[in-house]
Amino acid sequence: MPTVLREGNLRVVIYTDDHPPPHVHVFGDGETRIALLGQDGSAEVVRIVGADRRESRRALYIVREKRDYLLERWRDIHG
Repeated sequence: MPTVLREGNLRVVIYTDDHPPPHVHVFGDGETRIALLGQDGSAEVVRIVGADRRESRRALYIVREKRDYLLERWRDIHG
């Protein structure tokens, strides 16, 4: 489970044995799973477990800012 990005106390992870569509898991106090290509083509939150709204909003902001990089990393890992 490679950590592909760190921002403060948040760790963005892409599991090597995960499934499409492209998404990341962001860990802080909880976990926020974020699809890199949502309904409108931008990143969107898929699931929140244990993270509060503030942490999830921050995670989404970071993923949206770094989406191109994260998509590239997803493709490096999953082909």
